Amino acid sequence: MTSRVRHTTVDCTDAYRLACFWAQVLDGTLAEDDLPGDPEATVTAAGGALLFLTVPDAKTVKNRVHLDLEPQDRNRDEEVERLLALGATLVADHRRADGTGWATLADPEGNEFCVERSAAERVR
Repeated sequence: MTSRVRHTTVDCTDAYRLACFWAQVLDGTLAEDDLPGDPEATVTAAGGALLFLTVPDAKTVKNRVHLDLEPQDRNRDEEVERLLALGATLVADHRRADGTGWATLADPEGNEFCVERSAAERVR
């Protein structure tokens, strides 16, 4: 018997607020019993679940683990714009003139994640 990843856990200062952001990013849902002020919140989306835990420490260094997002119904640049409008910030832009590369963004609490090209963009 082997193990499976049940969810990826993210430490944060406001679990509910950050879970709401990620639910929008991933078109996911929060657990029915998650409410503002709760010390934890779970987002379920295609591909898995994210668990957000409120901790007393603020983020101070680069993440050791991060998510790489692949847009499903838009291209990479359109997805970057959508995420910026949701409250993400651009950390580093690794997009190249030939259409390759990725963008590194941060969520509202500074956790980095990358937006890669969509599958359709990779087959060109």
